[in-house]
Amino acid sequence: MIRLQIVERHGVGLYRTLIKAMRSGELRTFIATRRGKKVTHRNPGYSGWINWSFAGGVISCEILSPRKPGTEWRLLSALVGRLADKYADQVHSISIQFPDAPRAKGTTKRRRRPRR
Repeated sequence: MIRLQIVERHGVGLYRTLIKAMRSGELRTFIATRRGKKVTHRNPGYSGWINWSFAGGVISCEILSPRKPGTEWRLLSALVGRLADKYADQVHSISIQFPDAPRAKGTTKRRRRPRR
């Protein structure tokens, strides 16, 4: 999972602009479903989806890909690329967080015994 925060410029309405563009077909890369809370990529090769919400000028996103773990970067790249291409004048900043994944058992490093 990758978390993303998109801060829009003051008074621009980026979230509504993106939802409207997805529904009208102007933004053909992504599809908005579940009343605009879930976003998927049109290409089925991009597995996963984006859950997002809007509050106070900040769009908070979680990029998930449970069928193919580790491929969230493809959706991240497509989203950031599209924002930079078409909506750069409406975006103030973008921050990306990579939450810590739980460690698998047996991945701890063993200490070497000193020589005698």
